[in-house]
Amino acid sequence: MWGRDHFMIAGRITWDFRRGIEEDAAWGNKLMLLPEAKNMTILTIESSPWNRNDFAIPYPTYFHPSSDSDVVQWQNRMRRLRRKVLFSFAGAPRPQLEDSIRSEIMEQCSATRQKCKLLECKDLHNKCNKPVHVMRLFQSSIFCLQPSGDSFTRRSTFDSILAGCIPVFFTPGSAYVQYIWHLPKDYTKYSVLIPEDDVRKKKVSIENVLSKIPKSQVAAMREEVIKLIPNVVYADPRSRLETVKDAFDLAVKGVLGRVDVIRKEMRQGKNSSMVFDEEYSWKYHTFGTLEKHEWDNFFLRTNKEKY
Repeated sequence: MWGRDHFMIAGRITWDFRRGIEEDAAWGNKLMLLPEAKNMTILTIESSPWNRNDFAIPYPTYFHPSSDSDVVQWQNRMRRLRRKVLFSFAGAPRPQLEDSIRSEIMEQCSATRQKCKLLECKDLHNKCNKPVHVMRLFQSSIFCLQPSGDSFTRRSTFDSILAGCIPVFFTPGSAYVQYIWHLPKDYTKYSVLIPEDDVRKKKVSIENVLSKIPKSQVAAMREEVIKLIPNVVYADPRSRLETVKDAFDLAVKGVLGRVDVIRKEMRQGKNSSMVFDEEYSWKYHTFGTLEKHEWDNFFLRTNKEKY
């Protein structure tokens, strides 16, 4: 199969393996740009929306259950928590990134202290480096803001799911087109999407958007988030879960399913992965179609050197 039945796991984001320059002293490497890697399925904690052979798997969280009961007990604990904070954000501004909306998000949060809690991560000696502070914040919050940072995704997304906190995204590139084997296709069931351009242009109040969601809908969304906890945790490798499928199980299932499809197509003389422009990989992998989509504007690359 010329390597199409091979896969590898890389514990970093895809961009660390897609260095577009020849300078060896620069950050990262060009592993994924090598011809030998083009046919493999490569699992990373963040994939490229514009490349066909890498797929995202969840960032590791603080919780590594050793039994099914560990998972169930944790889920029940998250259900019982009283959440008094409407929304929260744990992170730092990105003043060096021209398109970052983090500063605006932090300003909105600071302006409504009664509804939002902010955990700033500006220096090396902040509370963000201690899991207890991050998890305590998320466990007290109804919604957790997850704006892009240096790249599309954040580990914080999975910390918030683990805490039973509904994630709020500002681009579908942060989760929806990334973790297609681990998160539901219907993102409205477990999250909120507020277009980052609306925040950047000060067209939207995050507090107003979240406050208008009916309580019954919020409760249903939180339950969906709590149900997702097994999908995004990695079990203790010294143990084996019996009925619960963790992130590892779902990743292996996804890879094997992909290899099966490729094998069947090769027998039939087909190769569907080559019938579309690689630039639209995000659309094909997520929806199975290349038709015009409302998210197209999120994935227009004006500067291909950035990603």
